Amino acid sequence: MRTFDLEPLYRATVGFDRVADMMDRVLSNDATHTSYPPYNIEKTSEHGYRISIAVAGFTDDELSVDVRENALIVTARKAKEEGERRYLHRGIATRAFERRFQLADHLRVTGATHADGMLHIDLLREVPEALKPRRIEIARGDAAKPTVIEADTAEV
Repeated sequence: MRTFDLEPLYRATVGFDRVADMMDRVLSNDATHTSYPPYNIEKTSEHGYRISIAVAGFTDDELSVDVRENALIVTARKAKEEGERRYLHRGIATRAFERRFQLADHLRVTGATHADGMLHIDLLREVPEALKPRRIEIARGDAAKPTVIEADTAEV
């Protein structure tokens, strides 16, 4: 597999550490990434997203959804069964798992629901007012007078 050196990116940018780290994680050949449990990520509106994870066999008490440091962490731990069951075929995987999703800035988890073997996590992008695009009114040339500060009255 091809590896990429992201060192020039670190030298030439300021404040993009998270992006570079995320690219490094994605491009690294990490064997710990599994496809269990299967999940979907869908865009539900202009600023809304939904992550749906197949969690057949788990109850609400055995599932956990946490947000830490811009990461959504979904974990499941199957409670010990009181009686010993003897399966002839066991096709429903109920092994413990931890699934992490890296969240973009200003993305907030608005809720989680568990129904019909699916865990749905809703997310909403809330861009602060300071970051939203805004139109700047252009003043007419004769209406705007520049302010002149005299050198002897200015504080240094």
